[in-house]
Amino acid sequence: MQILYFAWVREKVGAAGEDMVLPEGVTDVGALMRHLGSLSPRHAEAFANPTAIRAAVNQDFATPGTPVSDRDEVAFFPPVTGG
Repeated sequence: MQILYFAWVREKVGAAGEDMVLPEGVTDVGALMRHLGSLSPRHAEAFANPTAIRAAVNQDFATPGTPVSDRDEVAFFPPVTGG
């Protein structure tokens, strides 16, 4: 699985992304966010408020219940606003 971080999520994690094997029991975006938040203090800070982070799976917007697999690209970013 390829994980990508954008904007302040990238700054808090300290990396633009990482490759990982999906841990057993992690089957959706919400569980993945909880897992990522447990990896390090930097990850914990980035994922402390999951409602402040949006996700995309394979470049499609995703919800916490969106399924994930080892073959997916998952991106995390702050909410996007426009005008």
